[in-house]
Amino acid sequence: QVQLVESGGGFVQAGGSLRLSCVVSGRTFSSYAMGWFRQAPGKEREFVAALSRNGGSTSYAESVKGRFTISRDNAKNTVALRMNSLKPEDTAVYYCAAGVVQSGLVRSYDYWGQGTQVTVSS
Repeated sequence: QVQLVESGGGFVQAGGSLRLSCVVSGRTFSSYAMGWFRQAPGKEREFVAALSRNGGSTSYAESVKGRFTISRDNAKNTVALRMNSLKPEDTAVYYCAAGVVQSGLVRSYDYWGQGTQVTVSS
């Protein structure tokens, strides 16, 4: 059983920054590609960023490219999402996910965290 626990969400004004963190336990962390997704009220869950198993490859949604950075520390079993220049439209519940391959698709990930709320005020 793989468990993912996110932290770091909160309330921030537009233009501000937040750093989300996700701790993974239960299996060998380095065997999983990792992703961050988000879901706003009334909307479907959408891709934010993904990272390969060794951290050598990253991918981002166009809406966050240049503002968000995904990273991982395999020694600490954590994946992080640094979010800069936040906008009100970034407001959502953010989820980390673990899967076999780096992907922007929800269905590619086998394990999910419970989510952390990010609220950006204008």
